[in-house]
Amino acid sequence: MLVSVYIVSRDTLQKGLSENTLPSTGDTIYSEIQKDILRPVFVSSQMANDTFVKDWLINGEQNPDLITKYLNEIKLRNAANSSFLVSDVSKNYYYPEGVLKTVSEKEPRDVWFYRVKNLKTAYEINVDPDLSNHDQLLIFTNYRVLDYHNNFIGAVGVGMTLDNMKRLIDRYQTRFQRTIYFVDQKGRIVLTGSVFKHRKTKLENIPGLKNLAQQILSDNKSTPQGLDYVDQGEHIYLNTRYIPELGWHLLVEQNLESELASLNRLLLLNGLLGLVITLAVLALVLLAIRRYQNRIEKSAATDPLTKLLNRKAFDFIFQQAKLDSERSRQTLCVALMDVDYFKKINDKHGHLVGDHVLREIALISKRSLRESDVICRWGGEEFLLLLKNCTLEKATSIAENLRATIAANDFSRTTDLTKGKLALTVSMGVAECKLQDTEDSVFERADVALYQAKDSGRNAVYFSE
Repeated sequence: MLVSVYIVSRDTLQKGLSENTLPSTGDTIYSEIQKDILRPVFVSSQMANDTFVKDWLINGEQNPDLITKYLNEIKLRNAANSSFLVSDVSKNYYYPEGVLKTVSEKEPRDVWFYRVKNLKTAYEINVDPDLSNHDQLLIFTNYRVLDYHNNFIGAVGVGMTLDNMKRLIDRYQTRFQRTIYFVDQKGRIVLTGSVFKHRKTKLENIPGLKNLAQQILSDNKSTPQGLDYVDQGEHIYLNTRYIPELGWHLLVEQNLESELASLNRLLLLNGLLGLVITLAVLALVLLAIRRYQNRIEKSAATDPLTKLLNRKAFDFIFQQAKLDSERSRQTLCVALMDVDYFKKINDKHGHLVGDHVLREIALISKRSLRESDVICRWGGEEFLLLLKNCTLEKATSIAENLRATIAANDFSRTTDLTKGKLALTVSMGVAECKLQDTEDSVFERADVALYQAKDSGRNAVYFSE
């Protein structure tokens, strides 16, 4: 009987470890890492789209003190370890203290700049030593700067220290009693906690893991996979996932024997007490798993009025959706929606009614769109829709359905601020995101289609080829 209880308890613990506990730990760490990665992306995007930066480069990089003051302000305001601008014309590398160097295609340390110059995406994230900080290892967000004709004129970005990630690893290793580390695409161990026995090596050099190295490195999906191996007679459970933002794999390990040690001692000391404690342990494990899962946070910036994503958050989601679309070869469309004569609503009924209209449009849109679609408040009375896995014809049909739903709605039914029926319409412009498109170019075509809809008399949907 006791042996059966032990076997059942061991199997339950193994299953919970491989299917719940380790994936939950990985999810929590991944969520925390995304917070650290998301902020530098937003900062670098603002720098790349700052008209001051563009005009300064276009006008011949006159008065370098202006750009160094700007970079110093960016660095201080965002608690960054580094901020920079590299000109494609002069090849000067500017940082908060002046000109650091002139980049060259022949210099191995400058390869990153020419890689960024030829990127199809707006930015990249990588880990490199920082020359301006005594070769300290930083996470860099390198963002392309384009002129007003979408020509590449330079690169900007910020660098953040890896210390936060190391502290995060140490904290979770202590809390969960698990081994946590990161490997790059070549299988090299690039980041660990303070205590790790296999530093500066490759997966293929670790006993037991060398047979799994190829399987781990060939999986470039962010969904976790559960594996196990034996190292010096110890059974190790492993959960691994790919982090596309870094190009690294996150590995979380747990030694099964250490988890079963307490169970073995309890079984030897007292069979009956062991049974009770085993059940208690299982209950605590399930409770802990639930608690860990509840702690996984989804970081998103929202518009306070409509509770939709705001423009900054949408920029990041669009870049990820475009990458997913290119990988899966599924079409991606955007639709720009504008409330017709919105100023008249504010002038006639007041801004409280205007705010009510925007909230109602947000609710109607969320009910009308598919679960996979994303909507954000683009600004003022404008909304932007991201339609995944959707052809231009289907996207136009979805937009037309939403337009008709809004036109048929009586906005006075859900508020006491107006007397009599309150009806309004929207105009929409739809565009398909093509392979060569940047974020600006696809939104520009959607904007052109929107103005065509307005010029035709409004309350219409137009699309742009």
